[in-house]
Amino acid sequence: MTTSPSSTAPLVIRPSMEGDIPAIQQIYEHAVLHGTGTFETDVPDRAEMARRRTEVLSRSLPYLVAERDGQVLGYAYANYFRPRLAYRYFVEDSIYLSPQAQGQGIGRLLLAELIARCEAAGARQMIAVIGDSQNQGSIGVHKTLGFEQNGVLKSAGWKFGRWLDVVMMQRQLGQGDTTSPTASPAAAPAQTATASTPTASATSATPATPATPAADPAPTA
Repeated sequence: MTTSPSSTAPLVIRPSMEGDIPAIQQIYEHAVLHGTGTFETDVPDRAEMARRRTEVLSRSLPYLVAERDGQVLGYAYANYFRPRLAYRYFVEDSIYLSPQAQGQGIGRLLLAELIARCEAAGARQMIAVIGDSQNQGSIGVHKTLGFEQNGVLKSAGWKFGRWLDVVMMQRQLGQGDTTSPTASPAAAPAQTATASTPTASATSATPATPATPAADPAPTA
């Protein structure tokens, strides 16, 4: 668990719980209806959001929420980039924030924690599939945390009456491709992971590095 001081109350980044689903669904609903970060156009209901969370957790990958004063302000998770088993060390991040949480550095803290937990789970690469090439906030935050742009899918989506690009950004996790994943002391994402660092622990609270004021990443496509 990670906390960060704020002017009102501490921000807590923690593993999500089943009871967070209503808030998570509401945050995602706003992103679907008003944002270009996700290319989804039909709002999933709570049951579908719960199913998606269960899929992530079944792969021993993190599904986190950012909470302040008991209110969920955002969430982040990682899942296989594609469902085939060979992709199990290559994960895609997704981050969503409520409108009132924008511009406070919460997305950056969520992403940093997500990276640490994915490394502890044995993942070796992370990709961000960023909807809308005009999404400079998300691109900038990912770049700050070590992601490099490796491609743009031109006019990949049609939403709100216009064509949208998709920006692909990637960073290495842990030892990356320098060693075989079976040689890593961490478990593979498909297995049960044992946290090896305080950052990746769900039971101990450690101070987070204060976020440099920057735009938060918008959700990925």
